[in-house]
Amino acid sequence: MTDQPPLWQWTASDIAMATRRGSLNASDVTEAAIARMQAVNPALNAVVESLADEARADAAALDRSTAPKGPLHGVPVTIKINVDQKGHATSNGVMAFKDMIAQQDAPLVHNLKTAGAVVIGRTNTPEFSFRADTDNPLFGRTHNPWGPHISAGGSSGGAGAAVMAGIGALAHGNDIGGSLRFPASANGAVTVKPGLGRVPAFNPSQTSERGLLAQSMSVQGLIARNASDLQLSMPVMIAQDAHDPFHVPMPWRGTPLATPIRVAVARDDFGFGTHPAVATALDKAASALSEAGYAVEEVEPPRAREIGEAGYRTLLSEVRDMLGPDIRKYGSTEINTIFDEYYSQFPPYDGTDFLRMLAKRTYYARQWTLFLEDYPLVLTPFLLKPFFSPGRDAEGPEGVRDALGCSHWSFIMNFLGLPAGNLPTHISDTEGGPSPIGVQIAGRRWREDLIVDAMQAIEARIPPTCTTLWARS
Repeated sequence: MTDQPPLWQWTASDIAMATRRGSLNASDVTEAAIARMQAVNPALNAVVESLADEARADAAALDRSTAPKGPLHGVPVTIKINVDQKGHATSNGVMAFKDMIAQQDAPLVHNLKTAGAVVIGRTNTPEFSFRADTDNPLFGRTHNPWGPHISAGGSSGGAGAAVMAGIGALAHGNDIGGSLRFPASANGAVTVKPGLGRVPAFNPSQTSERGLLAQSMSVQGLIARNASDLQLSMPVMIAQDAHDPFHVPMPWRGTPLATPIRVAVARDDFGFGTHPAVATALDKAASALSEAGYAVEEVEPPRAREIGEAGYRTLLSEVRDMLGPDIRKYGSTEINTIFDEYYSQFPPYDGTDFLRMLAKRTYYARQWTLFLEDYPLVLTPFLLKPFFSPGRDAEGPEGVRDALGCSHWSFIMNFLGLPAGNLPTHISDTEGGPSPIGVQIAGRRWREDLIVDAMQAIEARIPPTCTTLWARS
């Protein structure tokens, strides 16, 4: 049909429906995604390793196969370079790790492939995947498809830029303090940060276990262009894998709640001030949910500022002692300077103070669990101002303050191990050009489905931003 959009613009849901019923083959979809990657990636540097030949072979094998078709049959995806994919380097944006070739796939890569997804490339991340901006000495900077006035976010900046530019319908990313939600917000994409234990996590190439808090705060997920694609793809991601002994094998869809579902709208700015564009995005999201039949109320959840600050300080305590030596040894001068500023603004705890904060995490989680009994969803800002410019976090104290200081709403959810989605509800006319503004929807433990339902309800009233972005190019 002549009025059909090009294949690179198709949603994962539409691709899977067409390939599963046989009206479209995986090879055609893959070629369209590769062509789009070759056309736009040179300007973006989102994909730093093309897997075009491998993807063509995988797609051809899918087209020849007579086995039952998986839920993501033929859907082109990208994988972030800090996760193992057999035969490819898990460099994590670090020059010294550029030849660390994975011998087998991480669980999430296996799960995506088993579902029929075709991996077309590997996406960029900052050094050690620990910045809200994506740049490194190994591959350079990833650029935002909206323009040079906005950072692509981090640490899954390559993933966010790729999926919004049409390089694959889904992009893998991960999140220890906001690394799925920062790039979603920056690029106008949609994501849900899974809760603790939801997606099996393990890198076969690892030589030691991560710190206990990193294990508790870091999660694997996907970035998409619309919430419906998350409903399709996230059940694939949560398939059980015995390499993760703390994975929770629960179904994606939980027990239906009585309606109307109550939503707490939280507006605490933690003393940083809320930019009018962010307030507008929050108001639009609240109105859309109200129109969709949710019971929306202005209520502040417990101890938000305290939890955000304590969470990041506790994480940095562990990072300083466990990852810090590698950052000093293998990291660039820039990343070390940034970490020095992290430690200055979020001073790590020492000795028994660190242990006490690890223990107090349970107290904080309990307070929120009780709150979520009354309000199963919580709508918050994500950043308190429009997304910052490229390299802003490397511009001293004020730069780190803009990039991380005003993102407490992000840290809270990682420290508590709660799921949290992010989607754009407003496009702001900033000085450099249009900037998508994302909001966050957090929810009950293991109820990512409720969050994605709410995001779908919002999108029924506020269309995804990809159409606006593509109309500009």
